Amino acid sequence: MSAAASPVGRTVFHQMVTTQFELDGFRVVKTLGVVRGIVVRSRSIFGTIGAGLQTLVGGNITLLTNLCEKTRAEAFDLMLQHAADLGGNAVVGARYDATEVMNGVTEVLAYGTAVFVEPSR
Repeated sequence: MSAAASPVGRTVFHQMVTTQFELDGFRVVKTLGVVRGIVVRSRSIFGTIGAGLQTLVGGNITLLTNLCEKTRAEAFDLMLQHAADLGGNAVVGARYDATEVMNGVTEVLAYGTAVFVEPSR
């Protein structure tokens, strides 16, 4: 299966996502609309205590880094699934946003525009 032919019900391939508004080597045939993936996550009491201990030593706080990376990856995958559900095989203009909903609870949003693309001639 080519990277440009992700059928409905399947996810969009990661290499078919860009922060640009065009995808090199492809032309947009149809714009399908805004897509998003939202994950709201809180830290566990153990993660909070562990991260607090890591701050005493200094440097990268790996417990929080891993939590953030996992949350962003989930939001990204949800965005790709939303695009595929609309019939898209690519996402252009992809972005992330994060908001603290309440103390210790953060929303991560991945969003972009779902498109259907074909290889350029």
